[in-house]
Amino acid sequence: MPFDIAAPVRFNRRLSAAYNVVGLDAAEIARRARPGQFVMLKPSAGLEPLLRRPFSIFEILRDADGQPTGVSVLSKKIGVSTTQLYELEEGARVACLGPLGAPFSLVSPPTDAWMVAGGVGLAPFATLAEALAPRGVRTTLFYGGRSADDLCYLDLVESLGVSRVRATEDGSRGEHGRVTAPLARALQQASSPVALFACGPEPMLAAVARLAATHRVRCEVSVERVMGCGMGGCYSCVVPIRGGDGKPHFVRSCTSGPVFDAAAIVWE
Repeated sequence: MPFDIAAPVRFNRRLSAAYNVVGLDAAEIARRARPGQFVMLKPSAGLEPLLRRPFSIFEILRDADGQPTGVSVLSKKIGVSTTQLYELEEGARVACLGPLGAPFSLVSPPTDAWMVAGGVGLAPFATLAEALAPRGVRTTLFYGGRSADDLCYLDLVESLGVSRVRATEDGSRGEHGRVTAPLARALQQASSPVALFACGPEPMLAAVARLAATHRVRCEVSVERVMGCGMGGCYSCVVPIRGGDGKPHFVRSCTSGPVFDAAAIVWE
């Protein structure tokens, strides 16, 4: 079962006018969290917002001895919850439920891990890279956004030994265009087995899934869904999955996901 705690805010790093990273003291959650899992957060004790919102676990925070002491979340200020997260001060308390959901599957050499992120879709990949490093897996991040402002925290990715490929739709950083273009070229030239992991806007996930199918490589995606509870009670986060009879059926992304085999999802 997940833990439900009032987690003290350890830090709030405002990366830009829109993006921030909030660190929470939540040792119980940190010890049990796996790459790709998430927490449900409510940053205010008031009625607005009424429900918690899902956030991928970004980092596992550790003490000087390497023991897990908390988690962080990467957020973009869009609505009420994310604005409240952006404005949090050290010492405030956040209602935090987790860890929740199905994690990514880990790979081993000679398979390389290629992570494809769009904007805050970077969030689940710090823990994934950290988990793959002791296995000796070579990791590459394909990171895309609308502009340079949407590409953040690359220093953390680099510190984990991850190679990176950047692309922005307006050309303000990295390659001009969508990140799936350099991904497609890399798949054509790949000389080692590859496993894809993707998180970001659904059109990007669908494009990555099509590339994976074309090149016959394994692909897992972390879907973004509005969740009311995070534990399967409200059916607000359903995803269409291919059934054995060829017809789609719906599963809850909070319990069956948020990580899915890309080939199992009905994208259109």
